[in-house]
Amino acid sequence: MQKKTRQILLAPYTQELPGAIYFRSAPMPADGFYPPHHHPWGEFVSAVSGVVEVQYAGGHYVVPPQYGIWLPPHTEHLAQNRREAWHSSVYISVAECADLPTQVTALTVSPLLRAMLEHLHRQPPGIPPSAAEARFLKVLVDLLATAERAGSYLPSSDDPLVQKVLNMLQHEPGDSRSVAELAAHVHTSERTLMRRCQRDLGMTLAEWRQRLRVVKAMSLLAQGRTVESIALELGYASSSAFITMFRRLTQETPDEYRKRTVGLER
Repeated sequence: MQKKTRQILLAPYTQELPGAIYFRSAPMPADGFYPPHHHPWGEFVSAVSGVVEVQYAGGHYVVPPQYGIWLPPHTEHLAQNRREAWHSSVYISVAECADLPTQVTALTVSPLLRAMLEHLHRQPPGIPPSAAEARFLKVLVDLLATAERAGSYLPSSDDPLVQKVLNMLQHEPGDSRSVAELAAHVHTSERTLMRRCQRDLGMTLAEWRQRLRVVKAMSLLAQGRTVESIALELGYASSSAFITMFRRLTQETPDEYRKRTVGLER
């Protein structure tokens, strides 16, 4: 099998920002990769469509559009995407970061925050913000400062048994084996696996698997796949069961998600 080639991308700003608070959105190609870098300002990165995947010294984040990743100033990180996506970044100077978290974390994107980010995404790129737009960006930063902190949407584990199971599910998200069967595969008990998942992931393995399927489904929806085929690939006996799960975790149906995000692509 031919190995995929990463498309190396360059961070747009490394020394100076166009403004104290600056918004940028850009497409992320399949297998796109921003090598490790850091900058003297904070960055809130979120997905207009698709998912955001960021790694830093303390962890690995994969989040869908209802969350974004906050990176405090001077945080070395890299970004990558296995599937095409469209990302947006709010760059925030140190002077404007006082009320934002001091640690990397996922923040919940409220409906109001989402609407503001989509408004900014629709504006012509590269134009310095007017005085009114600068005030708009200040309000956006205020909303980020009070946003619910969600940790990592799809956390990983340092436990070899737990991570082995997570890797199996990442490779085959439609795997329908029970927790007991997965535990037996890694030579441990169901109780031990459940306890370690709760300890390391902060959730049950069943919840983590549903989140994984949502992340995978978003990429497949962006490719134009039908809901029925996605449901089947992800291990659901019916499209209605898949739709119910997707709506519970994202507050919208797969078709609503597709229509909303396709409409935002330039």
